Amino acid sequence: MRYNVGMTAGGAGRRSNRWPMWLLGLVIMIDQVDQNIVRGVITPLKADRALHITDFKIGLLLSCFVIVNGLITVPAGYLADRWNRSRTIATTIVGWSGLTALTAAAPNFGSLLAVRSALGFGQAITEPSAASLLGDFYTQEKRGLAFSVQQCLFFVGFGLGIGLGGIIGNAMGWRAAFLIVGTPGVLIAFFAFRLREPARGEADKVAIGVDPGQPEKVTLFEDGAGSFVRDMWSGLKADARTILGITTMRYALVGVAALLFTITAVGAALPQFYERQLHVAKGAAEGYVAILVIVGGIPGVLLGGRVADRWMSRIRGARMAIPAVCLLIGNGLFVLSYLRLPFVFAFPLEVVGFGVTCMAIPALRAGLTDAVPHNLRGSGFGFFNLASVILGQGIASLVVFPIAGAFGDNYRVAFLILSPPVFIGALILFRARDHLDADAAKIFEAILTAMQAQQAEEAARAERAAD
Repeated sequence: MRYNVGMTAGGAGRRSNRWPMWLLGLVIMIDQVDQNIVRGVITPLKADRALHITDFKIGLLLSCFVIVNGLITVPAGYLADRWNRSRTIATTIVGWSGLTALTAAAPNFGSLLAVRSALGFGQAITEPSAASLLGDFYTQEKRGLAFSVQQCLFFVGFGLGIGLGGIIGNAMGWRAAFLIVGTPGVLIAFFAFRLREPARGEADKVAIGVDPGQPEKVTLFEDGAGSFVRDMWSGLKADARTILGITTMRYALVGVAALLFTITAVGAALPQFYERQLHVAKGAAEGYVAILVIVGGIPGVLLGGRVADRWMSRIRGARMAIPAVCLLIGNGLFVLSYLRLPFVFAFPLEVVGFGVTCMAIPALRAGLTDAVPHNLRGSGFGFFNLASVILGQGIASLVVFPIAGAFGDNYRVAFLILSPPVFIGALILFRARDHLDADAAKIFEAILTAMQAQQAEEAARAERAAD
């Protein structure tokens, strides 16, 4: 398969800096804070008699964003390849911060579920745009670092959401937790509005000494809303055919969905596992989960980014092979922690296991960026996000609590039952290593072909002018 990639010939490159990766990391951080407050306030939510919260309803609250996310993420990825991504991200942050604060006013479970469901638009829009921006800001040799910084802040947000939700929720009530934690996103939105919008494929073009040009200015509704919808529908179908024709992407979509199924299930119920099976005090369990995420996750993604960049050209298909190995080892350590070990032994195993698991994330994201053409990266990560959310995250939160309930609220048994998909997903990712390098090479081949064609056209024009 050959990809059609637009090109502007010329000489100069642009020096990259680390500000975009940090800012886009803060975007994901505040999104995760807002999403994971619920995990920290499970105990006070259940104590509120007006809500009539059960374990099943907790599962709904943790997965209700899936429908909105699934409906929006692929069209949002399509548009991320065609509109101003920085402004889109900033506007989205303002909207979801307002919704998080609005959660505090929910009078009953139905309204609480509706507001939390609406939050699905946040990740659906920002994920494809942020991933596409990182691919355009940073060359292949720096993408591991860029995604490691971004994902490092992802886990900071995950931990802060659970930790702050637990601390504020237990001290001041669940409504105060949503109101207080939901407001700082406006500051991040301000800086996102000011982030430079790079040209499509800027980093790839700079890597081979080609002037990336300026970002194209697109007017979405220039020919009317009806024409826009028709063009988007046909464009989505064309993008889907191209993306699903990339062998690496097909393996990655299946593998990631399988492994996220287990990871999300464990993340949703880990505080309950600590309380009921490992006898950690109520309110303290959420704090331990926050410690696990931050102490294990941050070093894991930072080390994973360095490994992804350093070994990129030393191991065949490194950015798929490294995640596969890390996931096999990390999940193996988690399985050991479920085997009736006391908390003092189980918790360190899980911290190390989580760190090793997180090493997979930067390499995997960098590998997908390498394999997908720059003019389709928004759509590529839209499909990636859809598989992650619908097949992985959405189903997991709904099944883990009922399975535990069927065994007398035994989360140890539930985790062991749900662990095999991670091993399956890791093995599928390992198969993708055979195709990654070839898929990435096609992108640069397309860029070089476009550059040569344009140079030939310019030479022909010059020759005609001379005659």
